Amino acid sequence: MDVEAASNLSLPDAFLDFLSENGLDPSIYTTSDSTPRYIRLKPGCEAYLEEIEAEIKCKIEKVAWLPNFYSLPPDIQIAKSKAYQEGKMYGIDAASGAAVLALNISSGDHILDLCAAPGAKLCMILDLLGCSGSVTGVDVARHRLAACRTMLQKYALGDHCRLFVADGTTFSLLPVRVHSDSKTCESVLEEKADIYKEWTSRRSYKERKRVAKARESAGSQLVSRLQDPELIFYGRRSGVVGLNKSDLYQTLCGNEVLHCGYDKVLVDAECTHDGSIRHIQKFEHWGWKTLQRRVLNAERTDDLTVLQLQLLINGFRLLKVGGSLVYSTCSLTIAQNEDVVEQFLLQNASAELLEIDAAKNWPCKSGQIPKTLRFDPVTSRTSGLFVAKFTKLAI
Repeated sequence: MDVEAASNLSLPDAFLDFLSENGLDPSIYTTSDSTPRYIRLKPGCEAYLEEIEAEIKCKIEKVAWLPNFYSLPPDIQIAKSKAYQEGKMYGIDAASGAAVLALNISSGDHILDLCAAPGAKLCMILDLLGCSGSVTGVDVARHRLAACRTMLQKYALGDHCRLFVADGTTFSLLPVRVHSDSKTCESVLEEKADIYKEWTSRRSYKERKRVAKARESAGSQLVSRLQDPELIFYGRRSGVVGLNKSDLYQTLCGNEVLHCGYDKVLVDAECTHDGSIRHIQKFEHWGWKTLQRRVLNAERTDDLTVLQLQLLINGFRLLKVGGSLVYSTCSLTIAQNEDVVEQFLLQNASAELLEIDAAKNWPCKSGQIPKTLRFDPVTSRTSGLFVAKFTKLAI
C-alpha cells in the first residue's frame, strides 16, 4: 500500500466500534507515512553503516533509547540489500526490541522463548546473551520455526540455541544446566548411536518416513500438538551435544522446577495483531470480511485470550524462583492484555509484577495496570505492543 492510500484508509464501522470499545484512537491506523521502519544491526557491524546508507539511498537514524536500533523511512525496502542478505542487519520493530530488552538478559542466562517464530526477537536474545548460557525456542507451527532456524543460520547465532516444535501451553523441558562442555567432538562421535552428535539438517530415511506417515494420518498441525516436542535444531553449545534422548526429554516437576527452571522467559503470545498498522492496512486488499473473521469475531478472540493465559501460565511454571518473565502482545485490546494479566495474577500467588527499569526513557505510556506498558504508533512511533514483566517469588 502506498502512503497516500494509507493516509486515506477508510475503516469499516464494525472496526471503529471495536476501537471505541477498547479506548483506541482510529487515527493510529493512518500514520504509516510518519511511522518509521526499524532495523537492528548485528553487533560489530556498525562500521558498515555508511555503506548501508549508500546502498539503500537514505539516511539511517540511530534510535536513542534502544541500543543497536536504527530507523529509516517507512517506504524503504531492505530485503534486497547486500547488508541484509549477508546477515549484517535484520528488520525488527523497536517496540519488539523493547520487549526483549525488558528481560534484562545477563551472560550465562538460560532463556525460554515460548512463541519463538518467526525469529527476530530470538536473534536479538542470542545477540544479548553472548557466549554463555542457552536459549530454547518453541513454536507450534513447524514451518514458521523452520524459518526461525534459517534465520539463526543466516546470522550465525545458533551456537547456544535449540529449537523445538511443540505446543507452548504444555511444553515441559527444562534447560540443560549441567552438561559435558569439555567433551571433544571426536569423543562424542565415538559414543553410542543414541547420543546427540553435532546437529545436521540431514535425517535418516527411516525418520523422514515416520514423520511423513504421521502427517498423512493426522495432519501436521495436529501432530505438532499431540506428539512429543520435536527437536529441529541445536547448536554445539546448547547443552544437547553429548546427551542421549532420555536425558534431553527428561521433565522435572514440583520444587525441582523452582531451582532448575529458566532464568528468563519471553511469552510473545499469539494475538489478533490489531496493534500493527501495516497488518490492519492489508485488510483493505484482503477484504474487510477477513478482518471481521480474524480480529472482530468474538469466538476467535475468546479462544485467543484462553490461549494467551495458558501460554503465560506455562511459561511462568517453567521459570525458576527469582527469574523474570515478559508477556507481550501486538494487540492493543484490554481483553488480550490487562485482562489476561489480571486473571494470571489471581491464579498465581507467587507471581509479582515488576517495574521495567529500562523503560524510564522509552516513548511509551502506562497500561491500565500499574507497571505495564503500551506502545502505539502515535505515542511511540512504533507498532502497537503491550508489555508486562513478572518475577517468581518463593512462597
